Amino acid sequence: MSAREEILGRIRTALGPDRAAPAGIRRDYRLTDDRDATVLLDVLVDRLEDYQATVVRCAPSDVAASVAEALRTALGEHDPARVVVAPGVPADWRPDGAVQDDGRPAVALADHLASVTGVCVAIAETGTLVLDGSPLSGRRALSLLPDCLVCVVEPAQVVGGVPEGLARLDPLAPLTMISGPSATSDIELQRVEGVHGPRTLLVVLAG
Repeated sequence: MSAREEILGRIRTALGPDRAAPAGIRRDYRLTDDRDATVLLDVLVDRLEDYQATVVRCAPSDVAASVAEALRTALGEHDPARVVVAPGVPADWRPDGAVQDDGRPAVALADHLASVTGVCVAIAETGTLVLDGSPLSGRRALSLLPDCLVCVVEPAQVVGGVPEGLARLDPLAPLTMISGPSATSDIELQRVEGVHGPRTLLVVLAG
């Protein structure tokens, strides 16, 4: 018996006898949410607040002022230069004095009090914000290292359920899914915040 035949024989033995084709997977779950956009926004707000995120709703022209006010409420008086924004965040979303992420070493981001990003998509049903590593979302470290994260969400980015959200995403992108502030439980099941990411999540709905 040749080495090739021996190897193939071992493979056949390991695989065992022929098996029946695997059962089909039903995919008749709901793919879209037909509820009105206003309803979806309300659902998103309800889920986010249930996760202990702070939600601020404002007109598109008031985003920068709303971000600044939310930061003052969360952080008190602070050095605006310790707020870092993703490079693709529009100028009219940026609070005065904030600095743009310039690719500095990730560890340096921990010295900032807060970061400001946009999102790729927001899933109302689960209260999940998805960042995709684009200039608007920023790199992953930007959403994890500062103790406070501000995400600006536009109504057009809000979808009803997970299937709709996934359909908008690039599966090869470095996706970060955020559902409320970072939280875990200690051995006594006491909630502990800020262990794996921002202790505070502020969401500004622009519209």
